[in-house]
Amino acid sequence: MTETPFGSRKTKKKKTRRIVLCLHNISRSKNIFLIMHSGKDYDYLIKFLALGDSGVGKTSFLYQYTEGIFQQQFISTVGIDFREKRLIYRGDGTGRPQGVHLQLWDTAGQEKFRSLTTAFYRDAMGFLLLFDLTNEQSFLDIRSWLEQLKTHAYCDNPDIILCGNKVDLSDQRIISEQRAKEVAEKFGLHYIETSAATGQNVEAAVNYLLDAVMKRMELAVDSSRLPGRRGRAKTLVQQEDEEAEDIDTGCSC
Repeated sequence: MTETPFGSRKTKKKKTRRIVLCLHNISRSKNIFLIMHSGKDYDYLIKFLALGDSGVGKTSFLYQYTEGIFQQQFISTVGIDFREKRLIYRGDGTGRPQGVHLQLWDTAGQEKFRSLTTAFYRDAMGFLLLFDLTNEQSFLDIRSWLEQLKTHAYCDNPDIILCGNKVDLSDQRIISEQRAKEVAEKFGLHYIETSAATGQNVEAAVNYLLDAVMKRMELAVDSSRLPGRRGRAKTLVQQEDEEAEDIDTGCSC
């Protein structure tokens, strides 16, 4: 704000630029999966959702990723919970490192909680689909979880990584790597074998999903649009407040 020669005041609205990737907007709340933020200590807020039958190790997997330790005494998740982690995304190393605030949502695998947890599908940018390598039914239920995603996810082809968990239990293993890869290929999914107990490939799985989401975001920014989706869709929104014209307040003091 500056004084004019005649005593009246001029105000200028500062030029600001904000790019928002808004993939979801429901009544009573504002849900933005990924937002480019210059006013925070991170550049992007990204939400991932962990899915799979009860007991496949989703909670232990996320705890291993965020805390680096394995706890065996977890009680089955009731409804939904989440963990957080801050990290630096460097991509292929050619661009500026990006600060990421990653929220990892942990869903209950029991059927009775499905109606509750599906409400969070549209609020997630990527999905970690886990099954238990020692449990045949959890493997067979992959199809059911993918059908849930097809119905409730933010778009028709969201980023998903299929994780065969508990690879450390080799003496109890039922699902072979070849069999799991065939199913992953059938559904067009990237497959990786993990262990929440030892930490094997846990970080690699999340990093793969993060890289896929960031590349999709970059493509959306470049093309000024997002992949087709159902429901109350919003395309990429670019909000740019140009410098406003001087405003004379008419102050005569």
